[in-house]
Amino acid sequence: MERQDTALEILKTAILLERQGKAFYTQAARNSKSPAVKQIFEDMAEEENEHIQFLTKQAQSYVENHQFIAPENHPHEESNTDILTQQVKKEIDAASFEAAAISAAINFENKAIDVYAARAKEATSIEEKAVYTMLAEWERGHHHLLHRLSEDLKEEIWNDNNFWPF
Repeated sequence: MERQDTALEILKTAILLERQGKAFYTQAARNSKSPAVKQIFEDMAEEENEHIQFLTKQAQSYVENHQFIAPENHPHEESNTDILTQQVKKEIDAASFEAAAISAAINFENKAIDVYAARAKEATSIEEKAVYTMLAEWERGHHHLLHRLSEDLKEEIWNDNNFWPF
């Protein structure tokens, strides 16, 4: 496959990944009984939507000009993460739908990180490399939040059920 075709295929794959992530987070938010988890999933669905818009612009630019648009720095904000994390731990247990959704979401984020990091490594243009590096970092922020929640829930269930053998 030529470089042009590869770049376009990766963009299509990335847009599809983001759409699947948005659909998953939207559905998880709808099904959640925990207001804190609902808020986290709604926020993540909105960020996935931003990724879709960003990637769509990249795809349009690539189709029209065979070039990527250099991304602006987009820091991942975790302003209310600590508050939400505490609320999540109070509202759900490790065997709930919400905990299962968090676990599944970690897998979504890992897949996106793998796709973006691999493409950043293979990219030949500075702009394309910057696009995929930024996206991988953004997804790592999601992964970090979800992983932290998952670990906190695991600790809670172990403590609550006296699973410590020592």
